[in-house]
Amino acid sequence: MISMTGFAARRGAGPGYTWVWDLRGVNGKGLDLRLRVPDWIDGLEAAIRSELQKALTRGNVSLTLRVTQDEGRDDAGFRLNEAALGAALAALARVEAAAMDAGVTLRQPTGADVLTLRGVIDAGGQETDTTPLRVAIMTDLPGLLGDFQAMRAAEGKALAAVLTGQLDLIADLTSAAQHETAARTATQADTLREGLARVLSATDAVDPARLAQELALLALKTDVTEELDRLAAHVEAARAHVADPAPAGRKLDFLMQEFMREANTLCSKAQSLALTRIGLDLKTVIDQMREQVQNVE
Repeated sequence: MISMTGFAARRGAGPGYTWVWDLRGVNGKGLDLRLRVPDWIDGLEAAIRSELQKALTRGNVSLTLRVTQDEGRDDAGFRLNEAALGAALAALARVEAAAMDAGVTLRQPTGADVLTLRGVIDAGGQETDTTPLRVAIMTDLPGLLGDFQAMRAAEGKALAAVLTGQLDLIADLTSAAQHETAARTATQADTLREGLARVLSATDAVDPARLAQELALLALKTDVTEELDRLAAHVEAARAHVADPAPAGRKLDFLMQEFMREANTLCSKAQSLALTRIGLDLKTVIDQMREQVQNVE
C-alpha cells in the first residue's frame, strides 16, 4: 500500500550549475501536478511532468527546482531583463499589498525565486544550448523520485497496519451483532405473542390473512441478516485491497460508503438497545477508517 503523503529533497550538480529539488505530496482525488522549474531550460518542465505522471497515480504533488550558476562561470550568454524584472517586482508588491489587506501573511520570495520567473533572465541575444543541463537534471530526477516513493511506501505500510486493525474491529462488531440478533429473535417472539394476545382479547374481528401479512412485514422490517452478510463480505474485500500492491484508494473509498450504508440500516432495524449500540460503534470505526483511506493512493 502506498500513501499519497510524501516528501523528498535532493541536491545535484551538472555542467556549470548546481540545483536543489523539493518534492512534496498530499492526498487528492486525482493527480494534480504543480511544477516550479526554470523556464529558460528548454523542454525541462514537459520532461519532468512526463516522468511524474509515469510514477504517480494520485495526489496533490508540488515540485520546485532551483538552478544556480556556478561562481566563475562565464555568464555572458545570460543577462537580466531589467524591464521584466521591474514588472515582476511590481507585480509581487501588488500581490503582497493585496494579501496584507486580506489579512494573509505570505512567505517572502528569495532572489532565486525571482530569477525563475518568466522573462527575468534571457540569453542576451545569443543562442545558448541548455540541452546538456536538461539532460543532467533529468538524470538526477530518478533519485529524487526514489526517495519520494520510499517515504510514501513507509507511510503506506503504517496505513495498512492501521486499516487492518480497524477491519479486525469491524469484523468483531459484525460477529457481536450476529450473536445479538439471535438473542433478539427470542425476545421479539415473546413480545409479539404478548401483543397478539392483547389484540385478540380486545376484538373478535381479526382477519387471519391481514394478521399474517402484518407479521411477515414486521419480520422483514427487522431482519438484519443481509446487512450483516454484506458487512462480512465488505471486510474480506477491503482486506484484499489492503494487501494488493496496486493503487486501491478509490476502491477502498467506495467500500467505505458501502460499510456506512449497512451500518446505518442495521441501526434503523435494530429494535434492540444492544444491537443499536453495536451499530453506533460500527459507524464510529467506519468513519475513522474513511479518514485514513483518504490518504491511500
